[in-house]
Amino acid sequence: MSYLLDTHVLLWYFEDSPKLSESVAAIIDSASAQKSVSVVSLWEFSIKSSLNKLSFEGGLTVLWEMITINGFTILPIQEPHLSQLMRLPFLHRDPFDRLLIATAVEEKMTLMSADENIHQYDVQWIWE
Repeated sequence: MSYLLDTHVLLWYFEDSPKLSESVAAIIDSASAQKSVSVVSLWEFSIKSSLNKLSFEGGLTVLWEMITINGFTILPIQEPHLSQLMRLPFLHRDPFDRLLIATAVEEKMTLMSADENIHQYDVQWIWE
């Protein structure tokens, strides 16, 4: 199965945070699960880091290395993702999350997120 990690899930996983659900951590640890990170998450991290709203020891360089070392695929933003974004109902105001939702829908991936607003969309979603 294919999974798309929300930005906070990615950070919590690498920080071994107790905020990360055990079931999500187990899936990420599974060798059979295909794990992806959208460039949207790296963009969000970069912006929020520069505003001191997010941090990760070592910054973007180490985060990128950890993604690579752990075998996660980095997904670019593509036209079908943006087209899907334009069709999404405007139920969630966060532009990063909206693009992650659109990407998950278009790529037929399960979005891993603790964001309770995700369930408002017709997207495969997992947290617990």
